[in-house]
Amino acid sequence: MTTAQDRAKILVEALPYIKKFYGKTIVVKYGGHAMLSQDLKEAVFTDMVLMKYVGMHPVIVHGGGPDITAMLQRIGKRSHFVGGLRVTDRETMEIAEMVLIGKINKEIVAQINRIGGRAVGLSGQDDGLFEAVKKYRIVRTPEGAEELADIGFVGDISKVNPEIVTAIIERGCIPVVSPVAVGAGGESYNINADHAAGRLAAALGSDKLIILTDVEGIMADRSDPSSLISSIRADEIALLIEKGVIDGGMIPKVECCLDALASGVQTTHILDGRVPHSILLEVFTDKGIGTMVEK
Repeated sequence: MTTAQDRAKILVEALPYIKKFYGKTIVVKYGGHAMLSQDLKEAVFTDMVLMKYVGMHPVIVHGGGPDITAMLQRIGKRSHFVGGLRVTDRETMEIAEMVLIGKINKEIVAQINRIGGRAVGLSGQDDGLFEAVKKYRIVRTPEGAEELADIGFVGDISKVNPEIVTAIIERGCIPVVSPVAVGAGGESYNINADHAAGRLAAALGSDKLIILTDVEGIMADRSDPSSLISSIRADEIALLIEKGVIDGGMIPKVECCLDALASGVQTTHILDGRVPHSILLEVFTDKGIGTMVEK
């Protein structure tokens, strides 16, 4: 049972971090299992509201892949992936916009407002927040040659115009951003949410980028839960990828962290979104949780 003294110690431990990050911008990529459990949703949004009330400036960039897949299945459309990216024809792009902007974004905003925060939803199309160019995927043919695969309306961010996000922060609100971008011809592009969060964090001059995942962080040995790497330098990443310690879906998340660090973000964090209040545990405690990737 937690005593009053225990709770006081927790507050005292948090004090130097509240002072350190007062007035600082922290971008959180919200995705994975934390989007599927109502209890975890409540924990994430409560963390955001608390951070705002103690003087920080949280910004949320959300994903929504499972919801897009579910909606496509409802209309009888199968999802195809090339190199981990969804092949996005015009109809799929329309569904993605409907799910990301019209459903998930509005639900997040409503829940944050319900628990006492002030949130404003927007997409990367609003005020040209994310400008993008068409992305191609390199694939290998049966003969072993490499060629570019057209995966439709999937984009790479070419420019970030963060003024609209800054304006929302200055009004005392929490920006909630959907990873949809606009092309030179006004067309919509689906953007990887990890990379959208990293690019936005860099453009805002954020102190931290936090990526919520469905794993504890980077593990030296994935069969050993005690082998969590709590802190790692950017210049150590390449060797871990070469050794296979970092592989699969963790590689793009780590690459996102490296890009953000190279663009001026101070620290990046890969956290287990399945742990309630993992963001608070990372930001406000001495021990932290997950893996911190730093310069």
